[in-house]
Amino acid sequence: MSTRYPFTAVVGMDDLRLALLLNAVSPAVGGVLVRGEKGTAKSTAVRALADLLPDVPVVPGCRFSCDPAAPDPQCPDGPHESGPAESRAARMVELPVGASEDRLVGALDIERALSEGVKAFEPGLLADAHRGILYVDEVNLLHDHLIDLLLDAAAMGSSYVEREGVSVRHAARFLLVGTMNPEEGELRPQLLDRFGLTVEVAASREPDQRVEVVRRRLAYDADPAGFAARWADEEEALRQRIATARALLPDVVLGDAALRQIAATCAAFEVDGMRADIVMARTATALAAWAGRAEVTEEDVRQAALLALPHRRRRNPFDAPGLDEDKLDRTLEEYGPQEDSQDDEPDPEPEGPDDGPDGGPDGGGPDGGGGLPPQDGPDDAPRPSGADAGPEQPSVPDQRSDGAPGQQPAQPRNEAAEDGAAPQKPAVGAAEPFKTKRLDVPGLGEGADGRRSRARTAHGRTTGSRRPQGALGKLHLAATVQAAAPHQKRRGRSGPGLVVRRDDLREAVREGREGNLVLFVVDASGSMAARKRMTAVKGAVLSLLLDAYQRRDKVGMITFRGADAEVALPPTSSVEAGAARLEQLPTGGRTPLAAGLLKAHEVLRVERMRDASRRPLVVVVTDGRATGGVEPRPRASKAAQLLAAEGVASVVVDCEAGPVRLGLAGELARDLQGTAVTLDELRADSVSALVRTVTDTTHRRAA
Repeated sequence: MSTRYPFTAVVGMDDLRLALLLNAVSPAVGGVLVRGEKGTAKSTAVRALADLLPDVPVVPGCRFSCDPAAPDPQCPDGPHESGPAESRAARMVELPVGASEDRLVGALDIERALSEGVKAFEPGLLADAHRGILYVDEVNLLHDHLIDLLLDAAAMGSSYVEREGVSVRHAARFLLVGTMNPEEGELRPQLLDRFGLTVEVAASREPDQRVEVVRRRLAYDADPAGFAARWADEEEALRQRIATARALLPDVVLGDAALRQIAATCAAFEVDGMRADIVMARTATALAAWAGRAEVTEEDVRQAALLALPHRRRRNPFDAPGLDEDKLDRTLEEYGPQEDSQDDEPDPEPEGPDDGPDGGPDGGGPDGGGGLPPQDGPDDAPRPSGADAGPEQPSVPDQRSDGAPGQQPAQPRNEAAEDGAAPQKPAVGAAEPFKTKRLDVPGLGEGADGRRSRARTAHGRTTGSRRPQGALGKLHLAATVQAAAPHQKRRGRSGPGLVVRRDDLREAVREGREGNLVLFVVDASGSMAARKRMTAVKGAVLSLLLDAYQRRDKVGMITFRGADAEVALPPTSSVEAGAARLEQLPTGGRTPLAAGLLKAHEVLRVERMRDASRRPLVVVVTDGRATGGVEPRPRASKAAQLLAAEGVASVVVDCEAGPVRLGLAGELARDLQGTAVTLDELRADSVSALVRTVTDTTHRRAA
């Protein structure tokens, strides 16, 4: 096994290291979701944590890592007799993004189960990770059904595999760590809530710290074993501190005052459900044990809030994660331990000779908050040496919810008009988003699981059966029996029962819905630049972006104005990036409609090579005018026909306004062989008699 980068050699990253260590102390905290840009040592820190965990005693020969002191009575390899135990290192199991459901939860040999009645079960990654770490890099790119299985197992501590009446259950308790780059798309809020803690990481902007990162990495690459040896003392000291904190954890007292602050904080930030309260309580208790204290303080509650709440307060996908720390401090102060001073109410004197600076039942400071623990912790708590990388940094870190210190917020772009025909007008805000009609891509696809268009998927209603194409998927029992029945005499079966062979197996064909690539082509020319009109247009596009998020689509955005078109947002799963680009969208100049459509054609050509199974839907937001370039109208018509010839599904959102309407958007929709809808008709609650969708267009084509 290759030598891992030492955990204590990671420079900075206080919040990340603290969150990982708290889960090592108390796995009940519920894992960590690490969000951050690429190249920030997310994976390095997670992999290094495995070497700090204590060895695990296991039942010899058990594939499910049962604890000899309390073996699982339902273990598929059991029942286990009492006997000698063996010890092994805690495992860190990695779940690949492209893993199948069988690889995750395990697989049953259906053929042997039907023909021999034997539960032949091959354990999956959940079984391998039991009593260790399950690490999911790019967790936001996993298919939704895998995430559901993963988080259900993490929440219940066990995994269930059920197929056609044959079921297997085994324990699956592990430390779940996921990493993700928000630019690639967000997790759904209900899935975010299943991670105990979340941490935002970003590369340091301090030159000295960046130099130290590079210096250590080069030293490690040159001699991994020698580099690890230089940090061995710090690693061992940190390992001992984790063990000490674990031993202290059951004795930590979570008082009523701290519980009241936890409840008040969750209520103040309007988080859904009660999971946040429970996670905060467990995190605050682990923080106290990590600091070597037997009682939770206000500072523990504050740090627990900064780790447990940022990902739970988002109300929609366009909300930025993070907490208002001023609001947090006000809430903690308001619901601080004032009750403790009620015992002193019979004494009317506010001050006196007995009221020393350490007065109060908690020995707190003058503000009654219980005071911060000493940064070096108690004298008897083991602490590693090392100036820059030891765990004394993450014990009481400087919590920040807005990324690295010193970062400046991005400034909106302020571009000049590209062709000089008209000055660029400042960007305007978007109207409130609304629920839109569902726009479908016609036909039956086979793309990624989603919620937009009809597709053959691994989950959904059964529509038929077929011979397995590779590994057996979901068994179609009735079709399998029908295929095997005619051959029973030839196979020597004359009595009851059924002989089933591999050739008889049939898997279910299921129909569900897929996610698509929704490519927005937005007219930002002068004809669209009226403030009220552009506000409505941006509101419509924002609504469609929100709809794309809910339906698990990828999105892209092309804008055209002046003399050309540009890709404002390459296809991505991050609708937040699309909303940000939309907010900064400048307007003004001529209308190069043909350029916008040709740019869409080029983007789709490239995306088709990357993922041929994800079908596109082009949404053109325009009033249909074409004024840029030579022969703008004929060129726009030919560009639209080019897209139609390749079978690209299209919708034109007609933004034309005023008493006199030219109907140019309708002509564009006909060239695209698509559908034109007005802004009013786009609303799901529209009462317009004209209800037109892309699917309607398919019927017209067939006619």
